[in-house]
Order: sequence, then structure tokens, then C-alpha cells
Amino acid sequence: MTNETALSPQRERPAENEPVSLADALRHALERSGGRVGIAVAAAPTVAFVIANAVGGLTWAFIALAVAAPAAFGVRLARRESLREAVIGLVIAAVCALVAALTGEARGFFLVPTLLPAGWALVFAGSALIGRPATGIVLNRLAGGPRDWRRNVALRRVYGATSWVAAGVCFVNFVVRVALYLTEQLAALAVVEVAVIPVPFALAAFTVAAARRAIRRSDAAAPAA
Repeated sequence: MTNETALSPQRERPAENEPVSLADALRHALERSGGRVGIAVAAAPTVAFVIANAVGGLTWAFIALAVAAPAAFGVRLARRESLREAVIGLVIAAVCALVAALTGEARGFFLVPTLLPAGWALVFAGSALIGRPATGIVLNRLAGGPRDWRRNVALRRVYGATSWVAAGVCFVNFVVRVALYLTEQLAALAVVEVAVIPVPFALAAFTVAAARRAIRRSDAAAPAA
């Protein structure tokens, strides 16, 4: 997963307009990804690189990327998207281009995005195994959960399950990318790159929704003071 989640813990209790169902979570993920326009802008450098490489070779791919990446950066700023995310997008494009230049192969552009999901899979799985699920660490405050959420059986179960789901999604993403990378399916790699943009937002939104339902059930079951 290459797109950084923009969710940040800012509220102690859920707002009324936060996602509370899977459908709401998916709509929320699309919105947080910038909508169709935002996804298209984020994907533009990769698409430009692949198309230019197919038409004119690696040199033209670098030229297309050198035009598309700054243009995408400018559009994101014009859309008032997060400056941090815009800068990260520019840096990722530069790193991918550097790897492609060092390897001398167009598929080298996708080497870092191919390997990253494996690292994330290990992080999520490892955190769940040691009883400190990453989704809880990152999203519990946004969900409005208590600071000692690890003592709450329902919340711990939610965060543990969603961390394992995240690990599984990252692992599948890694396997698919490796298969496409080894067979040099650049167009398919670009499609995967675009398709996974909303995934971290969807996982985060669903986790928050599930955690809030668990919190409400816990509050309802708690004896009145």
C-alpha cells in the first residue's frame, strides 16, 4: 500500500458524520483518497511513465515523469490537499525513477512499491502477534477509545482482527506485484498501483467504524454509576 493514510487522531469521541457501516467506510475511503480526480492525479506520474516507456523507451519515460510528477504536485496544491502528502508523492516518484535509472530497466520504477507491502505485512502481523495491534495504536484515539484499550476485550479483538486483515491485504498485494514484476507486466503494475490507493483509507475507516460499535456496546453494557 503506497498511499499514506491521512487519518490523524483529533477527536476523542466520534462525530455523527463518521462512517458507521461498510458502505459508509468505502465512500469515506474514496473521499479521503481525493475522489476520482484525486486518484487520477496521484496516478498520473506512474501512468505517464508506463505509457512513455511503451512508446519511446526508458529515456522518454523519464522525461514524461519529469513533467507529470511536478504537474501532479501543483494540482494537489491547487486542490488544497495536504502539503505533506503532495511532497511524499513527489519524493516517491523521484525514488522510483532513481531505482529505474540505477537498474537500467523500466520495471525498476516499480521495485520499491513492490517490496513495501511485504514490510507492511510484517509490521501488521508482528504487532498483532505481540498483542499491540498496529491499527489500535494508530486509530484508537480517532475511534474515541480509552487509553487502556488493550484491557478492553472487544476493542482488542477488533484491532487484532483488522491488523491481521491489513497484513493479509498487504501480503496479497506483495505477491501480485512480485508476479507482475518478474514477468515485466508494467501496465498491470500501474493498474495495481492505482487500484490500491483507496485501500488504506478503506481499512482505516472500517476499523474506526468497528471500534466505535464495540465502544458503544461496551458503554451500553457498563453499569450505571
